[in-house]
Amino acid sequence: MALSGKQYTITAGDHAATIVEVGAGLQRYAVGGVDVTCSYGDDIVAPRCCGTTLVPWPNRIRGGRYTFEGTAQQLALTEPAAGNAIHGLGRWARWPKVRQTAEAVTLRLDVVPQNGYPFEVRTEVTYSLHPELGLMVTLGARNNGPTRAPFGAGSHPYLATRGPALADVTLQLPAREALVVDDKQVPVGARNLTGKDDFRRGRRLRARRFDDGFTGLVTDGGRGVAEVRTRSGGAQLWFDETFEFLQVFTLDHLTNGQPGIAIEPMTCAPNAFNSGAGLIVLEPGGAWAGSWGITPI
Repeated sequence: MALSGKQYTITAGDHAATIVEVGAGLQRYAVGGVDVTCSYGDDIVAPRCCGTTLVPWPNRIRGGRYTFEGTAQQLALTEPAAGNAIHGLGRWARWPKVRQTAEAVTLRLDVVPQNGYPFEVRTEVTYSLHPELGLMVTLGARNNGPTRAPFGAGSHPYLATRGPALADVTLQLPAREALVVDDKQVPVGARNLTGKDDFRRGRRLRARRFDDGFTGLVTDGGRGVAEVRTRSGGAQLWFDETFEFLQVFTLDHLTNGQPGIAIEPMTCAPNAFNSGAGLIVLEPGGAWAGSWGITPI
């Protein structure tokens, strides 16, 4: 078995995707055999959170500590160098398959009450392919517990450059603001994007690299769009309005020397369990759902 667990392949026309059990991750998405997202081999675990589903929170919680409805909680510190809890509780869990067709697969994780997160939330992710529209990912959650539960969701896809180096990539981001962070990568404010920092019209990366959060996202018809483009092609990553934040992370070498650009749709800001920025509170029996996707260029 691959280190990321069972694999589920879905296809539609020339589009093919491989979804893995561990982390409900997107291991590969390709069109006509050409990678649209960064892929990785069966003999390694998902590098740098490649393709992973992030629940019940994305990104970081400072010190792994938060207080919800008067009760203090302490999560395990999964980013020990910075002393944070990062990327939720589903990253290294096996998500059982619920159903599969030729074009789609749904995986489920029951987040059980535990130290630091004493809530019972059922989460699902469905990956589906369309021969013209590309990849669609739908995330959902339901609070099966007796009390209200704090919740956030995100995904961590890396868009492939299809050969060119990051310096030759044109990046377009539909963001009016960038998050200002401290030395632990936790937000302490936001700033308006102007001049060379404004990527709404698209800019070549050249020497610019990112590990930055963005908000003030521009949407049209309920959907926002980010884009990665090179001379070899590219892709648009779209997201619905429930995703109010994007994290952008660039790596010159992800796996096998391939560069990657992570554009991570997130429902909430890093440290939202403390700041409340974008935080979803699920009532007992309450549910949430949101979608994002990738359209190749």
